[in-house]
Amino acid sequence: MVLMAIHRPASPLRRGDSVACVAASSALADEQTLNQGITELESWGLQVLPQTLASRRWGYLAGRDHDRSLDLQPDHPAALLACARGGWGAARLLEHSIRWQPGWILGFSDVTALLWARLSAGFGGGVHGPLLTTLPTEPDWSRERLRRLLFGESVPDLQGSGAGGGRCQGPLVVANLTVASHLLSTPYVPDLNGAILVLEDVGEAPYRIDRMLTQWRLAGILQRLAGIGFGNFEGCDDEQVSTLGFSLQEVLEERTGDLGIPRVLNLPVGHRSGNAALPMGALACLDGDQGTLSLLP
Repeated sequence: MVLMAIHRPASPLRRGDSVACVAASSALADEQTLNQGITELESWGLQVLPQTLASRRWGYLAGRDHDRSLDLQPDHPAALLACARGGWGAARLLEHSIRWQPGWILGFSDVTALLWARLSAGFGGGVHGPLLTTLPTEPDWSRERLRRLLFGESVPDLQGSGAGGGRCQGPLVVANLTVASHLLSTPYVPDLNGAILVLEDVGEAPYRIDRMLTQWRLAGILQRLAGIGFGNFEGCDDEQVSTLGFSLQEVLEERTGDLGIPRVLNLPVGHRSGNAALPMGALACLDGDQGTLSLLP
């Protein structure tokens, strides 16, 4: 794995900065929410470059790999690359060289592949946060948090449920568990030694969460973390499945309870309205007793 230093955020955005829209994953199903997300960014004084993402489709993807890769290297310089949606397809772009540029890239879910690849290449500025198509349904506090983060302003601590283990500091790495699990043993995993890892997922049964966390344990990754946090696991604790085996809560506790590190559950991060933006590689503090995640100067 590539050695990861603590990465400082990209230069704060300013009014008038350009934004390029990126469709690196699945084809867009709803142009209305895309346009609403663009309108939100424009209300912050940003200039969103023209885009034709909704008309692009190749099977279930938002265009061929070459076309989607070009989104990451727009002709017009852009201070922010804003991803339109998740689904699947971003990891396919890693088969070809990506010329990362200074600036910001925003997204989550399948965009984890791009956030991790960028971080492992030594670039800060990745933000695990709302997509253009999910931004319109975010609550006011979440949209304001994202704006403040991008414009270099301080943001409040996140409150979750403390699971003990004291406090720790380290570089912050956030991921969709399924997407990140499929990146293990590739060059696109940043060094997680001493990192604070925050995981989220959607639509995965508890036994599949168990299987993935077991893979991370067998690879020795969880044992090297400074701390671990869990965001929303939307639709991952089906009531019928839980009656037949372990609940999601039981899996998370059993697979991480022996690590001896700070743990926080139920952070407002992931596939649920109220997806708090977090900067990849920034120095953070996780308090397993108080249940808080804080960004440090």
